[in-house]
Amino acid sequence: MDILHLLFNAVTVIFIATTMFTAGLGATISALWGVFADFPLLLLALLGNLAVIPLLGWGLADLLGLPTASFIALVLVASSPGGPFGAKLAMVQNGDVVAGAAMQVLLAAIGSLTFGPTVNGILTAAKVGGGVSLDVAALVRTVAILQLVPFGVGLLLRHNAPQAARSWHPTAIKVSNVTFLIVLVGMLLGNWRDVVALVGSLALLAGFVLAGAAFAIGTLLATGPTVRRTTMGSVAAVRNVGPALAAVGIAFAGEPAILGALAAVLLSGLVAALPIAAFLSRGRGSLNTHATR
Repeated sequence: MDILHLLFNAVTVIFIATTMFTAGLGATISALWGVFADFPLLLLALLGNLAVIPLLGWGLADLLGLPTASFIALVLVASSPGGPFGAKLAMVQNGDVVAGAAMQVLLAAIGSLTFGPTVNGILTAAKVGGGVSLDVAALVRTVAILQLVPFGVGLLLRHNAPQAARSWHPTAIKVSNVTFLIVLVGMLLGNWRDVVALVGSLALLAGFVLAGAAFAIGTLLATGPTVRRTTMGSVAAVRNVGPALAAVGIAFAGEPAILGALAAVLLSGLVAALPIAAFLSRGRGSLNTHATR
């Protein structure tokens, strides 16, 4: 079981790094600058992901009357933006991959700093759980190593050796797709007992509704063409599991009930977000077209 766990972690790392590397290969510096120079887009994305969605998670948990473990899990997920699946969903919907990947990395980096205070504030105000203390430096390093570095390497390769980048791009996409499927299957097989145990509770519904609502919020709080706006929706819908898992391990002593609820919320969120992205891909051009705009 330990070997399978290690293999799953290794495949997950490959998936994250390859997905970000693929996004970098499809980007250009001018296109990237166009994203970061769009200050309204940045401000709206930060507002939605760092404030609106965490508050939505709190409100949803309170409205549904979730038990303590599920309440905490939903707040942890809602307060942690920048999940690497966001860039993958941008690819699935043939969206603006450059904008999606850039925003995802930015949100993951900033979210590493805001996660602890946000969760603390919500759980304290809701009088649920205890304080959350995290190693912020470790979270930032993780984001840099797994997301920022592969994206930067792909971007530099595209800038300095465009022919090589174009030839590597299809292979990188295939590796990203295969590892994506393996990670999904691994999540389902590894957590099916936790998910089944919560059938009949409202935790699965809460994760599903949170992801769908976050997709809508990310799309509405964005600027630019529809392709870019729905890409921001993808990024908002998929939250970053790293800080949430760290919080469970450090602040809640690896409480199994919270871990189970966390897995259920994350999986039900993907069940909501994936069909939306697949539906949006219909009638859109190739991935390369949107990735290089």
